[in-house]
Amino acid sequence: MLDQNLLRKDLPRVVDALARRGLPFDTDRYHALEAQRKDVQVQAEALQAQRNTLAKQIGQLKSRGEDASAVLAASQAIPERLKALEQALHTVQQALGDWLMTLPNLPHESVPDGLSEADNVEVRRWLPGAADSAGQPAGLGFEPRDHVALAEPLGLDFDAARKLAGARFMMLRGPLARLHRALTQFMLDLQTGEHGYQECYTPYIVNGSTLYGTGQLPKFKDDMFWVTKGGQGSTPEDEAGTVPEDLYLISTAEIPLTGTVRDAILAQDELPLRLTAHTPCFRSEAGSGGRDMRGIIRQHQFDKVEMVQIVHPERSWEALDEMVGHAEHVLQLLGLPYRVVLLCSGDMGFSSAKTYDLEVWLPAQNTWREISSVSNCEAFQARRLQARYRNDQGKPEFVHTLNGSGLAVGRALVAVLENYQQADGSIMIPEVLRPYMGGLERLAASK
Repeated sequence: MLDQNLLRKDLPRVVDALARRGLPFDTDRYHALEAQRKDVQVQAEALQAQRNTLAKQIGQLKSRGEDASAVLAASQAIPERLKALEQALHTVQQALGDWLMTLPNLPHESVPDGLSEADNVEVRRWLPGAADSAGQPAGLGFEPRDHVALAEPLGLDFDAARKLAGARFMMLRGPLARLHRALTQFMLDLQTGEHGYQECYTPYIVNGSTLYGTGQLPKFKDDMFWVTKGGQGSTPEDEAGTVPEDLYLISTAEIPLTGTVRDAILAQDELPLRLTAHTPCFRSEAGSGGRDMRGIIRQHQFDKVEMVQIVHPERSWEALDEMVGHAEHVLQLLGLPYRVVLLCSGDMGFSSAKTYDLEVWLPAQNTWREISSVSNCEAFQARRLQARYRNDQGKPEFVHTLNGSGLAVGRALVAVLENYQQADGSIMIPEVLRPYMGGLERLAASK
């Protein structure tokens, strides 16, 4: 959530920053709401002052034995008027808060201007082998097959998944399922063993408050799968007789991991928190149109190993670089060509102040595809979550939150299949994964 103090003190800065994201800010609407808020507060403060004055007058009149009934009657009318003003203040603050909940974070000054991925800036690339004249990874020496053609003989089964759940789901069998599991275990072991993250097992279903806190709601409700009990559209009462919040399947483990600090005040020496989890992720892909219909690049359900850091505000930019390095380390150990791209202001996620994407090379597509996105959200999520720490003076301040993929397991599987394919259609297993595969060096279809 945007800082309301910044809005009041430097509105032009907020307007300009949102314009960099291609989003106009309705200053007339803001000024009208602020004027209402100030008017109600001024009236309430005047009434409170009047109540104090009348209380003194009543005391003085009674002490002199004089009639205080008229002043007492005037004083007794004030609480009802104050109650009405408090309700009016709540209404205008709610309207302002609901609106601000729909506005994205402000881009950091170091983020390049732009409105689409065409304006993103490549920072560096890492090639484990030779490069061609254009600086791309050299070819395989034969016409590459795409990951679907490679994976179907090894256990990729779209027909079974379609029968079970519909389009954009997959089922993996045998050696391919094991390779998927090996990638997951390798990533978790690396993030916990070498990078210092605490492994977590989280709920895969969360409540609406958590999603409002991390920024998925209200803007991205159509991209979520939500859960009902007792029939479509019903929200049954719990044992206490209260109606619970709507529940949603998580679209990323960032949501439950970051949500653990909701409504918390941490001791300064608890920071930084480094959390990681492997979870399935569920996305309706409502806005994806016909993109990536073939294969497993864009699925309704996929797995990811997520990294989250909760840090002191002075450390978040250092932590961002650190987390990008943690994601890069996964790709380097897998021996996969990749590049790091700094996203422009118009291509960043809703909660992000600055984002780096890691894009892995896919030979069959002859292009780079996103496999990790690492973002610093500064205090944007923390304001929504009321996630704070106590500073040196003991005063609560908002923490900074960061998140990143370490990595998307399905896309890592695609990258391994395509980059390690052999001319006969078999797949060499990256050395770092072989201990997780029982020493197996190659995947080949059964004859």
